[in-house]
This record gives sequence, C-alpha cells and structure tokens, in this order.
Amino acid sequence: MNAVESDYSIYRKVVTQLMNGEEQLPSLPMITLDIRRALADPNVSVARLKQVISRDPALSALLMKHASSIAFRSTQPPRTLEDVIRMLGLQEVDRITLVHSLKSLFTLHSVAHKQLFVGVWGRLTRQAAISAVLARPLGFTSPDHALLACLLCDVGELAVLSAFKDASQVPGPEVYARLCREYGQSLSVIVLQKWAVDQSYIEVVRGARRWEADTGGRLGLIDLVNLGLYHALRDDGRFAQLPPLDQLAAFRKLVPPQDEMDAGGGLALVSFHQDAIQRTASLLR
Repeated sequence: MNAVESDYSIYRKVVTQLMNGEEQLPSLPMITLDIRRALADPNVSVARLKQVISRDPALSALLMKHASSIAFRSTQPPRTLEDVIRMLGLQEVDRITLVHSLKSLFTLHSVAHKQLFVGVWGRLTRQAAISAVLARPLGFTSPDHALLACLLCDVGELAVLSAFKDASQVPGPEVYARLCREYGQSLSVIVLQKWAVDQSYIEVVRGARRWEADTGGRLGLIDLVNLGLYHALRDDGRFAQLPPLDQLAAFRKLVPPQDEMDAGGGLALVSFHQDAIQRTASLLR
C-alpha cells in the first residue's frame, strides 16, 4: 500500500468507527427536540409553541425573517412570533427548525474544520434553494418541503466532518470529498434514522444522484431534489460527473414549457429564477 492509500485508510477507520457506533453521531439540540415534541402534539396551542420557540432567539429571528420574505409577503405582515406560527403553519415551522439546527449542529473545532464546513454548507444551501424555487413552477405546494429534503440528503457529509475531533486529524479537501463519496449517503441514512425524521426524507437520500433510475410515473420529491443537486453540481463546474440533462429521469417527466433548456444545457427555469435562488440561499447562511 502506498503512502497516500495508507493515509486514506486512517481516515476511513475514523469514519467507520462513527458508522459502527464507536463514536457519537451528532444529535439534535435539546431545544429542537422540545419544539418537535410540541409540534407532534395534536393539541398544542400556538401560545405554547411560541413559548418553546422563544427559548431560541436565533430560531425566532429566522422564522420571522422567513415569514416576512417575498414568498409570504401579504397586506398585513406578521408582527409577533404567534403571527409567524399561524402564517407558516406547523409543518413549515418544523422544517425551518430542522434547517436552523443543521447549521448550528456541527462543532467547528478548528480553522480547517470551518473551511471545509463553509464549502459544504455553501453547496448544500445552493442545491436546496434551487429545489425550493423550482417547486412552485413544477406544481409543488411546499417549497420548504423540497428545501429541507435537499439539505437532509447530504447531512452525512457534515457527519463525516464531525468524525474528526482533533484539528490535526482534519483531512484535506480532496480526501474529504473522497470520504463523502464513499460514506456520505450511508451516514445520511443513519443520522436521519437517529433523528426520527419522516421516512420520505430517508427515501430521498437513497434516491439522490441516481440520475437515470426509475422514480415512478409522476414528478415527485426525489425528482425535484435531483434537479437541485444536478444544477448545483453544474454550478460547481462538475460537468464530467454528470450526464446530459435530458437523460435524467426527472427531466423526462417535465412537460412544455417546463422542459425548456438554456444555452448551457441546464433548465431555463433555473436560469430565469437566479435572483430568487440567491435570495433563498441567503436565508440559510
């Protein structure tokens, strides 16, 4: 075994220990668990939910910002957290709570950790924003459902980073990318099962980046997510990893004018909505 592969085997051992339960997987913060428990109670009142959410000022501010954004703008913008909860609805509050928790979940032990995290989080927010913005033009009623699904499908990449506690252990970008390709999907499933998220999100993880796989007759959540993933990879210049757009199972379900392509071979819808995609991504950063 050469030196490079020997070094890689050391990194693989660390990640394998995480997958086998020898190291602790990231857990949702207690405040997130409290909010999700409250949301799961069919008799929970808006006042009670507001009381729990108010314990997290950053989440409260994010919910207010989200409800006041263009997507939810109305003649009477929300003024209180209770207004926000009523406007968004319990499912949207749950999804936004999970998004907020994701960013604050992974401890950055060093500058090297932070550099890798910022790179991954930037891509995750970009792909999630594309899926979310495509949702309404493609007939989906909940952009936030698509946004969260697209974020969660790569949570395993953040979990890979959490395996390296010591700054001296942190792999370089190329090794980290290789570890993510090898273990990211499996870790995403393990983490989401631990968090007891809806099974639909776990199925999205299993179908992510299977560009040409049969995903059923109708355009579904996995198709919307794969369109977001595909265009985010294109934005990163990873054309060599991608088939032509018209070979995607998701693309073949689009009907005119949804399937119109731009000059670069991507969806014209994505090009047309660039400003909205950037605004949506900025809400997550």
